[in-house]
Amino acid sequence: MSIEIREEPMTALDDYARISIAFEVRSVLHVEVRDGGLAGLALVERELDEPWIKDYDTEHTEGPMRWAKMWDLRNWGLLSAWDGATRIGGAVVVFDTPGVDMLERRRDLAVLWDIRLAPPWRRSGAGSMLFHAAEAWAQSRGCVRLDVETQNINVAACRFYARMGCTLRKIDRFAYASLPDEVLLMWSKQL
Repeated sequence: MSIEIREEPMTALDDYARISIAFEVRSVLHVEVRDGGLAGLALVERELDEPWIKDYDTEHTEGPMRWAKMWDLRNWGLLSAWDGATRIGGAVVVFDTPGVDMLERRRDLAVLWDIRLAPPWRRSGAGSMLFHAAEAWAQSRGCVRLDVETQNINVAACRFYARMGCTLRKIDRFAYASLPDEVLLMWSKQL
């Protein structure tokens, strides 16, 4: 296995979208209020009785093929992971895009919008390579911070971002009105 990361034009998004982002939810991170809420919050992992599959691409506003209808993708970067001639995953990084609230109207902030690996290549090291490529992409555009949003149902992603040096910056238990059991977790890494 010889993994290579390549930057591609956003016109390759349809090929990128063929990589599944779906994962099995076996546990969740519950937000627990400590000491009356003034001393802080804790994330406590709890196993589920019934695992289930989450696929962000099937959500009504999600999925790579819908992004161009919602935003101007000129300042978006598409980084793809390849094992020889096989596309095994990728990452999309967003910078300086009006309407993307996560960018906080800043030109020195980037968002790791999406990162995905085909199931056989998960835990292969390709995710770390993609994350580091996303950092470099953002730094080359003068960004000082890289943010990434995930949810409490994606425990593996939370562990991954922590390993990559990210810190948990925000917890929003009420971010998803249509998904009341999911909690927004915003991770950040200073560049």
